[in-house]
Amino acid sequence: MPTPPIGRIALLVGLLVAAAPAGGEGPYGDIGDLKLARPEDKADVEAMPPPPGAIALFDGKSLDGWVKARDGSPASWKLVEGGAMQVQGGDIKTRRTFDGHFRLHVEFRVPYMPRAEGQGRGNSGVYLQGRYEVQILDSYGLQSRDNDCGGIYKVATPRVNACKAPTVWQAYDIDFRSPKFEGGRKVEPARIGVRQNGVEIHQNVSISLDNTVSGLGGDPSRPGPIMLQDHGNPVQYRNIWLVPLDPKSSP
Repeated sequence: MPTPPIGRIALLVGLLVAAAPAGGEGPYGDIGDLKLARPEDKADVEAMPPPPGAIALFDGKSLDGWVKARDGSPASWKLVEGGAMQVQGGDIKTRRTFDGHFRLHVEFRVPYMPRAEGQGRGNSGVYLQGRYEVQILDSYGLQSRDNDCGGIYKVATPRVNACKAPTVWQAYDIDFRSPKFEGGRKVEPARIGVRQNGVEIHQNVSISLDNTVSGLGGDPSRPGPIMLQDHGNPVQYRNIWLVPLDPKSSP
C-alpha cells in the first residue's frame, strides 16, 4: 500500500479535530459548554411523519429511494440510531424527479464543531430539483447571511435566525414552485418559501438563477430530484417527505 501524502494526512487530522467538541464525546455529544439564548433552543423539534397523500422520500429504514448524485450508484450514507441517515461518501439525490408546486419537509441536525469556523461548521444543503439550495449549517446565534443556515444560497438571507443549537433536531418546510417556460423561454422564475422550526424565514422568494452554487444544473424547464449535499461534515437527516400542492397557491 503506498504511503498517503503527508499533506493529506494533516488535512484529515485537522477535520477530525475540528469535528470534536470540547468535551471529546463526538460530534453529537454534550453541548454543556455552549451558551444558549433560550432553553428551548436545546429541545428537538417534534418528529413529523408524512401525512396522508405525501410521498415518503426517507423513512429511516433504507436508502433505496436515493442514489449518488455523481454517478447514480447506490447511496452510501450511513443509517444511524433514531431512524436517521448521516452524510458520508458524496452528495445523494432521489431516484424520483419532481416538478410543479410542492412542499418538502426535511428534519436535520448539525454536529457540534466548536473548533471549526464558517462554512466548515456542520455544512450541508437541500437542493430543490437538484438546482436551488437551502443551506444547512451551524449558524446558531449568528447574524444570518445568505450563506448561513436557512439561506437560499447566495440569493436570499433568512428574515430571522430561527436555528436551534447544534446536535438538536430542526425542521425545514420548503414550499417550492418550479420555473415556468413557454415556447422554450422562461416566463416565470422559480419561487421558494421556507419555514424553519415553525418560523417563516422566506416568503415567495423569486429565484432568478437557474442553478445555485454546486447545484446539478441541467435544463431548468425539466423536473429534477431532491439532492442532499455532502460538504464533509457528519450532518444527519430524518423524516423527509414531499406533498404536491395546488399550482395556484403561493409558496
